Amino acid sequence: MELLMDLLKVIFRIITILPLMLVVTLFMGKRSVGELPVFDFLVILTLGSVVGADIAEPNIHHLPTVGAIIAIALLQKLIAWLKIKNHKVGRLLSFEPTLVIYEGQFHIKNMRKISYSIDNVLQMLREKNVFQIKDVHFALIEANGELSVKLKPEKEPVKMKDVQVALAKPSVEYTVIMDGRVQPKALEYLELDEAWLQNELLKKNIVNIKDVFYAALNEDRSLHVTLKTPGYTQSVPIFH
Repeated sequence: MELLMDLLKVIFRIITILPLMLVVTLFMGKRSVGELPVFDFLVILTLGSVVGADIAEPNIHHLPTVGAIIAIALLQKLIAWLKIKNHKVGRLLSFEPTLVIYEGQFHIKNMRKISYSIDNVLQMLREKNVFQIKDVHFALIEANGELSVKLKPEKEPVKMKDVQVALAKPSVEYTVIMDGRVQPKALEYLELDEAWLQNELLKKNIVNIKDVFYAALNEDRSLHVTLKTPGYTQSVPIFH
């Protein structure tokens, strides 16, 4: 009988909690669901913990859980209002954008700071339909983890009605060196070998492959290289 009562209690809590969570989520706004800045992410984790404990443990009183959910939603709304009203609060409670590519070169120090690998950034570029890093003027990892990309002016897309020239053949970059390691399968696909690659690096005054952070070839066999110690501090101002 006690087991049946606990089961009925859990079912009742699910029936009452889910509509409440729907109302609370709508109250917190689309931004909390879609962008997930760090504070909103913590809010959702906390809500999940509170609701999970309430449903899983029949001995926990239900009304305090309801009160906790409403209080969390009100706190989130208050913080969102403060972030709008006070820029310093907004900066304190969210990550600032991070520059990861500038003028076709990886910003290695920033990538390591936010624990993003070459593969992470290349995948995010491909999701933006950017297949050659040398075409990128600058790229930023935003506070929500998304990548924003600004292409070089000559690589910006144009409308067909604005041009009367033949379209260039599309090209894809093939990674041949990643963090000092040669990618033999890429060279094999391009019908090249490591000796050819070494020779191309020598033309760029690069003696040691281990000094290369990233290198890629396009279908025209044009080599693009980012060194581990590029010797410059190129950047763009980011106002957060």
